[in-house]
Amino acid sequence: MKRTQVQIPAAQLDRQRDFEAKLKEMHADRPLRALVDTFGCQQNVADSQHIMGMLRAMGCSFTDDPAQADVVVLNTCAIRDHAEKRVYGNLGALTHTKKANPAQVICLCGCMAQRPEVAEKVRQSYRHVDLVFGPQALWKFPELLYQVYTQRRRVFSVADEHGAIAEGMPVVREGRTRAWVSIMYGCNNFCSYCIVPYVRGRERSRDPERIIDEVRELVADGFREITLLGQNVNSYGKDLGTDYDFADLLAAINAIPGDYWLRFMSSQPKDATNKLFDTMARCEHVAKQLHLPVQSGCDRVLKAMNRPYTRAKYEEMIAYARSVMPSMVLTSDVIIGFPGETEDEAMQTVDLVEETQFDSLFTFIFSPRPGTPAAKMDDPVSREEKQVWFEKLVDAQNAISAKKHAAYIGRTVKVLVDGESDDEAFPLAARTEGNRLVRMKGDKALIGTFAKAKITDSNTWALYGEAVEE
Repeated sequence: MKRTQVQIPAAQLDRQRDFEAKLKEMHADRPLRALVDTFGCQQNVADSQHIMGMLRAMGCSFTDDPAQADVVVLNTCAIRDHAEKRVYGNLGALTHTKKANPAQVICLCGCMAQRPEVAEKVRQSYRHVDLVFGPQALWKFPELLYQVYTQRRRVFSVADEHGAIAEGMPVVREGRTRAWVSIMYGCNNFCSYCIVPYVRGRERSRDPERIIDEVRELVADGFREITLLGQNVNSYGKDLGTDYDFADLLAAINAIPGDYWLRFMSSQPKDATNKLFDTMARCEHVAKQLHLPVQSGCDRVLKAMNRPYTRAKYEEMIAYARSVMPSMVLTSDVIIGFPGETEDEAMQTVDLVEETQFDSLFTFIFSPRPGTPAAKMDDPVSREEKQVWFEKLVDAQNAISAKKHAAYIGRTVKVLVDGESDDEAFPLAARTEGNRLVRMKGDKALIGTFAKAKITDSNTWALYGEAVEE
């Protein structure tokens, strides 16, 4: 794909700003109230912040009560069946708010909306939904919403497009501590179980100067943690036509002066390099935390998943990363019960977990996604048997996590205090450089700042401590 086809021209983006102004003027006597509900990954969170930015430019204020909202936006995820069921449940509940307020505009967007079968289901069975659009059409949201209001019709924008990059969209950052920065969009990997390449299009990288400028502004505005986002950040730059890669981008951002941590996700092992790990090790702002999804410890299953690396190669990467970052916190994703997986193969994954000693895991039982190759594979093992394997995996990881957390007791660590905890005895919630959750005692004035926490206790999922003087 040529770069000229990727960048949306400024004139088209200016056109969207005109639609924002028209909508603001249209509702000048009674400004709209909007609700944006986000499902799924951090990329969806970042997308929702742009949706909120566009809504604010239309003069909207925001509410958490769907009954009070004039515009409801559900930004959806298509990764797992459970997420889709939640969305349909929410759509069903909105029939009542629509009945009470017929002028309410209900919008469905995100990855789930991009799937043709979902769009058709909404068209036929959820007729109270006014606007449906996929990730590629997000930048056109003002124009699409304008069509709903002026043409008094339902609008669907879910054509299969190659995807593009829209720079300069308005954004509403939630909070003043953490910020998300998308560095690329789309995916070229086509893992056999994953719907993302079909709904988010092919990989396209933002120009590095744009990214660096955005991070520089965030640091100047006082944000303390910035996370770089992409479906596979390790493939950043492959479409730029230069030798500039993700490690180069990390090093360039790290040169921005300030007091902040820099994180990134998600990473594909096939594109992870020693250059990346060396860059992480020497860059003082880059958190020594690596989330590198392995998915399975069995080579046959990895091949069936279309994951182009072996267990041995993965272990080699981790060994090198730990050699240059001895204190690195390592996390991963694992799928149990892939179609055709045997008990022995599932236990190979458990063995990998015990051998690698991940700090924590995101664990899943295989969920078939219509439209992916894995959904058509023979899957003779019952859900009940997969659950037994899954529990062995979880038990193994929980024991490791508990042990690693216990080793922190008595230590004093730097944390970023980002909000209030739901534990009355430890009213603050914070994160370590390795992204471990810390529930801590201390003054609420610490929220939004770096602090020192002395760790006094732990469990499988969190550390506990108290703020101490620097």
